[in-house]
Amino acid sequence: MRRIVVFAAAIGAALTYFFDPDRGRRRRAMARDRSAGLARQGTRRLARVGRWGGAEAYGVTRKIRHRKEEPKPQPDDVTLARKVETEIFRSPDVPKGKINVNAVDGVVELRGEADRPEMIQELEDQVRNIPGVRDVRNMLHPPETAAPTTPEQSSS
Repeated sequence: MRRIVVFAAAIGAALTYFFDPDRGRRRRAMARDRSAGLARQGTRRLARVGRWGGAEAYGVTRKIRHRKEEPKPQPDDVTLARKVETEIFRSPDVPKGKINVNAVDGVVELRGEADRPEMIQELEDQVRNIPGVRDVRNMLHPPETAAPTTPEQSSS
């Protein structure tokens, strides 16, 4: 019963507001114009969502289409070498000018001098985890030691 009374009071207040003899005509015109504007704006938004899928719908459709990553082709040797350089030289501890990276048929060759013996193994492990690397020939050596000529010499 109380809801009916509140609802009736709200309707009475709205009627009084819109049918006021002094300002009612202006209030009705403004309400009509604003409701028409909101309707146009809503229509445009719906059209945009239907046409473009909207930002939210676009993201959802992309997630559905690309649920799992498609296998990528093996990058060419130059691209692979640059990718390896980008990964290993991110750390400021890795000496950029002392390490040379080459790639041949997916096999990456690391040559040069690493500052610490532990860094040699860390760099090799890091390179092995890069997509597209089939194998690593590690010929890095610590300072003041002879440069290896084969990967087997560098691990001893």
